[in-house]
Amino acid sequence: MIGKLAKSVREYKLPSILSVVFVALEVVLEVFIPLVCSDLINFIEGTKTAGAEATVGTIHHFTLIGIDTGVQFDALGGDSIGYIFIYAGMLLVMAGLSLTFGMLSGMVCAKASAGFAKNLRKDLYYKIQDFSFENIDSFSTSSLVTRLTTDVTNVQNAYMMIIRIAVRSPLMFVAALIMAFTKNWFIALIFLAAALLLVGAMALIPKKAMPIFDRVFKKYDNMNLRIQENVHAARAVKAFVREDYEIKKFDDAATDVRKDFTKAETLLALSNPIVYFIMFVLILTTCTLCTVFIVRGNTEPEFHPIGGDLNLGDLSALVQYAIMILMSMIMLIMVFVMIVMAAESARRIVTVLGTESTLRSPENGVTEVADGSIEFDNVDFSYAGDDDKCALKGVDLKIKSGETIGILGGTGSSKTTLVQLIPRLYDATVGTVKVGGVDVRDYDLESLRRNVAMVLQKNVLFSGTIKENIRWGKQDATDEEIVAACKLAQADEFISQMPDGYDTYIEQGGTNVSGGQRQRLCIARALIASPKIIIFDDSTSAVDTKTDALIRKAMAETLPDATKIVIAQRVSSFEDADRILVMDGGKIVAAGTHDELMESCSIYREAYTIQNKKSDEDFDDIDEPTKQTGGRDE
Repeated sequence: MIGKLAKSVREYKLPSILSVVFVALEVVLEVFIPLVCSDLINFIEGTKTAGAEATVGTIHHFTLIGIDTGVQFDALGGDSIGYIFIYAGMLLVMAGLSLTFGMLSGMVCAKASAGFAKNLRKDLYYKIQDFSFENIDSFSTSSLVTRLTTDVTNVQNAYMMIIRIAVRSPLMFVAALIMAFTKNWFIALIFLAAALLLVGAMALIPKKAMPIFDRVFKKYDNMNLRIQENVHAARAVKAFVREDYEIKKFDDAATDVRKDFTKAETLLALSNPIVYFIMFVLILTTCTLCTVFIVRGNTEPEFHPIGGDLNLGDLSALVQYAIMILMSMIMLIMVFVMIVMAAESARRIVTVLGTESTLRSPENGVTEVADGSIEFDNVDFSYAGDDDKCALKGVDLKIKSGETIGILGGTGSSKTTLVQLIPRLYDATVGTVKVGGVDVRDYDLESLRRNVAMVLQKNVLFSGTIKENIRWGKQDATDEEIVAACKLAQADEFISQMPDGYDTYIEQGGTNVSGGQRQRLCIARALIASPKIIIFDDSTSAVDTKTDALIRKAMAETLPDATKIVIAQRVSSFEDADRILVMDGGKIVAAGTHDELMESCSIYREAYTIQNKKSDEDFDDIDEPTKQTGGRDE
């Protein structure tokens, strides 16, 4: 797992390493500051003692950080003040350098962690783009959104902690402990025992917290799903006055998240009181023992403190080192808590990164599609990969290049499933699908899909201008090509009436255009690349019959060599097709022209009769001006 995540560091390795180096320098300076303070206190105490007991002119040696400098000073002279200024200057320099290294560490750490998160999100997004429909079906949309947002943020925070705090804390702990040993090994052993006790107490927390975080992120997915559904279906919610119902669903999901997070955070919150309790006990113990050692050492010449002689400066240093050791443990626990929270997020991210697409382009795949011919050879297909649960069963079909094929069938008859095998959105479970005489599995995927345009059942437009949306079909399309495609799709008329024309901004999902306009823009997007195969998956349901007929007529004249497959519930959409397929229960139960099916297929005849009877009745009920306009959706 760590190896997969580490690949996203890439160009941010140097800032990550610099963060560690600057932190190490900051720690070294910080642990020497108490030592200088200790020497300063001992120096002051030494001058006081000399002043009380020595005669004028008594000479003493000056020591700096425990090292005899070889310099002498007059205990009652002015030299001692100069040495105090030397100590003060050293402390200022060390504190300034420590601050500088700390700031530099924070800056490069922020750059490294933010860059790591950027790369991780990009890697996740690229991986999702490479997924097949089967892969996408295995993850819910809300779950993928959570992994790209909340989970990546958790991992980013953990990484920031690791390259800074997780480096600083162990270094601080070890350095402070070593310095404590130089002062008094017995007191230092007490520090070490307290730290080990703290580690043992903290080790019990993750066993309880990890299963809770495992549950809580699944509930996060559920909460995001509620938000996504509500925003996406806002019009339906208001139309059916279901706001209160949706609010309750979201409240229930949010409450579930709160309950689990409360349990987990309560467990993790126990760490701070435990740490502070141990820290205060340790400081009290240190002060008590050191005071006893110092007092007895001064009053009883024969007494030798355990671990070495002590004075007031050593007491000050040991107390500071005790605080450093315990504070480093507190910081380690913060890192530990963040890692516990991020571990489940990291697992969820790695699950996506480690998922390989079930559809891959073969090496040296075919890049040229000869023509628009299509052949299904004894094809079975199951979404679950189970032969007993096939959506398609025993499909044999041959379509010549340039033919127009209509497909009719009831809901669940697998019409969409059939055409999704052509651009290899799914692979056939059994049998083969050929395009241009070549098995679709032998094509380079990008080349195949560029030659097979699909206008999906759910028309999706993206935020951006009309031109930008049309260019999804052909990135380098000129303005003239865009206009020509829109004219072919009968969209130019309403676009020209918009204030900004082809530069009109389309809101996310195309909410600022009508259903019929949205369908025509999607048709134009598919047609602009002049593909060899065009598939319309019930994509003219929102346009009136006259516009539908105009689109079909324009395509027949402009793209005569392209194979056209039209799935529709409205028989008039493919009544003049070369062949019409009738599907039922995942099988092609009938095939032929309109006249042939009217004679031989009861399903087709019934659908045609019902639709025409209803259309005649509806047409008789509307007024004459509406009849003349053809009932256009505008």
